[in-house]
Amino acid sequence: MSHLFHQIIASHRKVLEETESACKSALGVLCDIAAKTLQSGHRILLFGNGGSAADAQHIAAEFSIRFIKNRRALAGLALTTDSSVLTACGNDFGFDHIFSRQLEALGQTGDLAIAFSTSGTSSNIIKALETARTLGITPAAFCGKDGGKLNGLADPLLIVPADETARIQEMHILLGHILCAEIENRLGLA
Repeated sequence: MSHLFHQIIASHRKVLEETESACKSALGVLCDIAAKTLQSGHRILLFGNGGSAADAQHIAAEFSIRFIKNRRALAGLALTTDSSVLTACGNDFGFDHIFSRQLEALGQTGDLAIAFSTSGTSSNIIKALETARTLGITPAAFCGKDGGKLNGLADPLLIVPADETARIQEMHILLGHILCAEIENRLGLA
């Protein structure tokens, strides 16, 4: 194995240790909100771009299908999966509206919107969280770097203390899995 293998593992380990202290409190708040959202019959709507879209889909599947063991389905929905909706909105309204338009159509007051963004600067993520606030949907986000424009917009905002996209996304999945485990535990499903 090359030196690169050990370098990447060391980088991951360092970011993991920093993420543990940087995100623990905000993740606890998100777990509380998510559990209450689902207990009250509302939904968790997840979204992101590129690899973050895949992260949103991954966590939505953990909610609606299963995480630790078979249990009742939980209302998790990825806004990144309907190619007709995404392309129609991109064509008719612009790419900046692909998530906000879906929140308008599917979201309800009391729902939880969770964005995944490594930079916190994507216009469509910002627009979606602004729309969520307007609709009475709790705007939350997983981010990296310095939080970008999501500071003050997403609450809670989980900022992975890293600049490298790969490390940020690795932590997003880990934090997302902890969120799933906590929700199952809090809802008595684990």
